[in-house]
Amino acid sequence: MELTQQFETAVAESKTLSEKPSNEILLQLYSLYKQATEGDVTGEGPSNPFDFVAKAKHNAWEELKGKSKEDAMKEYVALVQRLKG
Repeated sequence: MELTQQFETAVAESKTLSEKPSNEILLQLYSLYKQATEGDVTGEGPSNPFDFVAKAKHNAWEELKGKSKEDAMKEYVALVQRLKG
């Protein structure tokens, strides 16, 4: 199966996991998804200093700066497979 198809399947499967992942894992999924679909983060992040969720998401995505879209897809697929058990 082609990587893009594997990634799209993993995205669909991530929404039907038997139990909700921890916030840390959810941030990993989010940042890998954004890196795989949009590439490096742009902009300064959230302007509201009290929007902790948006700040955490932005920081998690920013940590992946420089990672190729293909590598992000592979890591996302592997993470979802691990979560499925």
